[in-house]
Amino acid sequence: QVQLVESGGGLVQAGGSLRLSCAASRIIGIINRMGWYRQAPGKQRELVAVITSGGSTNYADSVKGRFTISRDNAEKTVYLQMNSLKPEDTGVYYCYALVGISNYWGQGTQVTLSS
Repeated sequence: QVQLVESGGGLVQAGGSLRLSCAASRIIGIINRMGWYRQAPGKQRELVAVITSGGSTNYADSVKGRFTISRDNAEKTVYLQMNSLKPEDTGVYYCYALVGISNYWGQGTQVTLSS
């Protein structure tokens, strides 16, 4: 069974930084895309950033210039470096992986900003 395990969330002051990691295991085949979504309280889950196996990236407008997504294909790991964090970045961050036509999700890691 595919597993995506996130780490790196926590409580941070506004203006600070966090680095999220997500390691995929038990995946057979190429991970076409890996990325991060987040869900704030009372809101729908939204895309934060995605990266393809070739390294192409896409970001939500709200995080452009502050967040950087990267991946290690050999280790099947995706990272999200989050700088200049804002209170509105608070939420549960979910890792996802697209393998073939199947999406897989992690359990989520909480990111909380204190003003």
